[in-house]
Amino acid sequence: MSTLIEFTGRARLDKRTKHLVRRLSPDDIAIIDHVDLDRVSAEELFESGVRVVVNVAESQTGRFPNPGPLELVRRGVRLIDAPGAPLFDELSEGEVLTVRGGGVFRNGTCVATGRVLAANELARALVEQRTRVTAALEAFADNTMRYLREEGRLLSEGIDFPALRTRFRDRHAVVVARGEGNKRDLRIVRPYIREFKPVLVAVDGGADDLLEEGLRPDVIVGDMDSVSERALRSGAEILVHAYRGGDAPGAERLDRLGLAHQAVAAPGISEDVALLLADEKGSELIVAVGTHFNLTEFLERNRAGMSSTFVTRLKVGDKLVDAKGVSRLVSRKVGIWPLATVVLAGLAAIVVAVAASPALRNVIEILALRVLDALGLR
Repeated sequence: MSTLIEFTGRARLDKRTKHLVRRLSPDDIAIIDHVDLDRVSAEELFESGVRVVVNVAESQTGRFPNPGPLELVRRGVRLIDAPGAPLFDELSEGEVLTVRGGGVFRNGTCVATGRVLAANELARALVEQRTRVTAALEAFADNTMRYLREEGRLLSEGIDFPALRTRFRDRHAVVVARGEGNKRDLRIVRPYIREFKPVLVAVDGGADDLLEEGLRPDVIVGDMDSVSERALRSGAEILVHAYRGGDAPGAERLDRLGLAHQAVAAPGISEDVALLLADEKGSELIVAVGTHFNLTEFLERNRAGMSSTFVTRLKVGDKLVDAKGVSRLVSRKVGIWPLATVVLAGLAAIVVAVAASPALRNVIEILALRVLDALGLR
């Protein structure tokens, strides 16, 4: 737990943590409303430099093993849970607040009292939650079966994707979502991208991560709520993820910006749509960066859409590769200088050995004389 006793800063409020992290600084106090604070959000909060986070919801409900709050606290951020506190109603953006212990004060008046979450407490709770994962798995399985009955046909019969300029057929595709460790994964696949030149498909804010790595997305898929205008204007084709009824809120933003786009109605979440797009357009291999791959990630999202994620992976599984394994697929060519260095080192070792051993010198001299005799040079 942080040794911070009292901290004064300006309030920054947003009920969507992924939006809030963009405007946080070390001098701010983050006010969030995030049940079961997930690892990705915890990582983004830490990277913003913020030192105090006040959550008006439970950061860890115990519904599943959730390491997000523990990771945030272990990194020195004070995390205060104040479930039900009316901070979003009573505070304004930019107001100066002071945090003492678990209390939040404005002009000397306490506006909320919460509980500071300690690392040892969160670690114990995490161990207990892991023993209860079976119940969460059963609920997830029930939800998946319900999804298969209601919407699974859309995945088995395919989605009616619009025509795109980008060619996928017989090419690899890299699908970049803004998940845990996606920046690290992108660095891992850079050699692969240079060698194979795959189609780069970004899921919302994944487009910004590509640009940060000096890469330009070919296609951006999503509801367009977490991607920057810079990325949208990068020249990529834009495919808006619409709801089942065809409503596409993300299209309104693109219309205001005057950017051409197309929409596709599909169940599930946007990264599912991106994976299915690459599959149905004919990619021979799909590399996933920052997407959801393990059981805990499925469970921690706590929404029906993750059932489609599970089913999507069943559909594209024979083509799908996690970015963490791609480095094993890339053949790294050895240049002449590393090879020359190894040869010179070997020769140096031989010279040292000969110089240190009279017996070896005699053997070398005898061999040299025999070679000269064989060539008629002596």
